[in-house]
Amino acid sequence: MTFYGYKRPDGRVGVRNHVLILPASVCASDTTRIIASQVTGAVTFNNQLGCSQVPVDQAYTMDVMAGFAANPNIYGTVVVSLGCENCQMDLVVKAIEERTNKPIRQVIIQEAGGTLKAIEAAVRYAKEMVAEASLLRREEFPISELIVGTECGGSDPTSGLAANPLIGQMSDLLVEAGATTVLSETTEFIGGEHLLAARAVNQEVHDRIYEIVHRYEKSLQMVGEEVREGNPSPGNKAGGLTCLEEKSLGCIHKGGHSPVNAVYDYGKQVEAKQGLVIMDTPGNDPSSVAGMVAGGAQIVVFSTGRGTPTGNPLAPVIKITGNKLTYANMVDNIDVDASPLIYGTKTLEQLGDELLKLTQEVACGKQTKAESLGYTEMAIARVCNFV
Repeated sequence: MTFYGYKRPDGRVGVRNHVLILPASVCASDTTRIIASQVTGAVTFNNQLGCSQVPVDQAYTMDVMAGFAANPNIYGTVVVSLGCENCQMDLVVKAIEERTNKPIRQVIIQEAGGTLKAIEAAVRYAKEMVAEASLLRREEFPISELIVGTECGGSDPTSGLAANPLIGQMSDLLVEAGATTVLSETTEFIGGEHLLAARAVNQEVHDRIYEIVHRYEKSLQMVGEEVREGNPSPGNKAGGLTCLEEKSLGCIHKGGHSPVNAVYDYGKQVEAKQGLVIMDTPGNDPSSVAGMVAGGAQIVVFSTGRGTPTGNPLAPVIKITGNKLTYANMVDNIDVDASPLIYGTKTLEQLGDELLKLTQEVACGKQTKAESLGYTEMAIARVCNFV
């Protein structure tokens, strides 16, 4: 199986051809919004962080910013900073250059003479990059070049019964074809981590699965909180899920039945052609998706029982539900109806083949509903309050 994508100078392959206007901190986010609105082909996001952070949180932010710039869906990046934030321009550029050799330009608002002059300069840089990017043509590549993130949000019992097993079926098909799939949401392994650990390819991966779960629980307990106080959410409970363990047993179905070959920290670069891997992310959807996209995922496949419009500024997000009422109610937001699996009108194998074909079409340029509607929700994980 193949798809048509964009070859990058660092050897990776994109399924989109965006120019990223990257805000180095919250103080540059409104400026990047204005810049991107003036350049067709440019994308940006609202960075709420980048300053007043302890080192571990700053590292998360830097990894996501560098990973976004390095994501193969990005042709090149214009970094915009205020000038006095913790995530200084030289640090951001260095982090990006450690991951990729794609085009990069810089604008510092305080040195440019204020926001109007900074916007003018950045718009010029961005338009130059968009013009260069427009010269690229899609080429044929094996499906093994794909890194596909998997996510679930707004879950209900149909997620564990249909939508997540369907994603797992597609994951197994991609793994068999030599691609990489990413299982995320560490908080939603709790109660089912032993099942994932049993599939670890070696003892190191086995131990890492337990490590990230225990670390996440302890980080909340250190500030006097428990993960079960916020997860499952009220919507999960209203939909019929009763406890976190029940939710977790549904969540891990997204990993199919393949061996777990590696465990990555949040936002770290994921290697291609590695089969099924895990990334240590929160259960919060926008921040979990952001971590996988920063890790290099070109596409995200996302299940929802209650329904959600969530997208991402860089990567297409394919939305799936196993709840036929949700699909009928939110058909404008959801790409795939997995409920035939529950009602017995289609088999898991049939639906898996259909989802794999849709993923191939999205890789070739077909827009998802989240893309066509312009949804670009974005958040970066953090462990501490601001300082």
